[in-house]
Amino acid sequence: MSDGIPCLWMRGGTSKGAYFLASDLPADAGARDTLLLRVMGSPDPRQIDGIGGGDPLTSKVAILSPSSRADADVDYLFLQVFVDQALVSDAQGCGNILAGVGPAAIERGLVPAEDGETPVRIHMLNTGEVALARVQTPGGRVNYAGDAQIDGVPGTAAPVPLMFQNIAGSMCGALLPSGEAVDMIEGVACTLIDNGMPCVIMRASDFGLTGQESREALDAESVLKARIEAIRLKSGPLMNLGDVAQKSVPKMTLVSAPVAGGTINTRSFIPHRCHASIGVFAAVSVATACTLPGTPAAELAVLPNDGRFRIEHPTGAAEVLIEQDEKGCVTAAGTLRTARKLMDGQVWPRG
Repeated sequence: MSDGIPCLWMRGGTSKGAYFLASDLPADAGARDTLLLRVMGSPDPRQIDGIGGGDPLTSKVAILSPSSRADADVDYLFLQVFVDQALVSDAQGCGNILAGVGPAAIERGLVPAEDGETPVRIHMLNTGEVALARVQTPGGRVNYAGDAQIDGVPGTAAPVPLMFQNIAGSMCGALLPSGEAVDMIEGVACTLIDNGMPCVIMRASDFGLTGQESREALDAESVLKARIEAIRLKSGPLMNLGDVAQKSVPKMTLVSAPVAGGTINTRSFIPHRCHASIGVFAAVSVATACTLPGTPAAELAVLPNDGRFRIEHPTGAAEVLIEQDEKGCVTAAGTLRTARKLMDGQVWPRG
């Protein structure tokens, strides 16, 4: 690989990452992960000798390949490259990086572009589910410019609607893997839920917080983070995730009443640093929790009338589209994201 590795560097939603074709990387997972650590510059808090940005939100990887199933167009494996540990995890998906998969698949010739709009069915290898993305392709080329705006990203871009079905229990085997809407863990009422992302949802007030604290303030609270981590470690087995000490799931989410006209306010940990916003699948899981009577989220939520749940976070709000059946059960969920190609070229990992 002395000539470099083909790489698309893209913003997907509120994250940034490197998009590769599987055929350009080692087939062996261990060799691949070692290479990606070198590409990103991990472990190092600044990732100074790689392309990572020193933040979990900018140290992500998407690996694309031709679809292995008939009902999808492309396979997508998400990898979280840890910043300050020599660790690469496939233990979760990423709905933000997912927003760039459709455009990247077209750019790399895995999916032929249609004139106007190209639907891309994405097989998410981390969870086994299929998402539908609709990519603007006027004249048969990906268009990144547009009027869609998402909180946490300056400016506007072309919209990339994403819809998900059958994502309940994507990693845990059930929407409520413990069988309960509320579990008491370390004296805190918790909802253990997986509707695309395993999450532990708790009231901010149970930690003596308003829920409006800044990301920086929460990251500085070592006692708070230790308490949240203790709950996370006990939640892992209850969620069929086993020992999660070295895993990036479940995500820990503090909820409070909305303050900006949304459905609910959140502060999410991924899992040890406070998120600048909230992940797409985490937002879907939180929105779903808002529909479950008796949960901390439901008790605080202001439910919308049109199925558009606005999940407030430190830099704005993420909009989640929820479809429910006559019994009030969530049957499908979606979101509107944007993506943008930042760089297309080759990357050289450190030696």
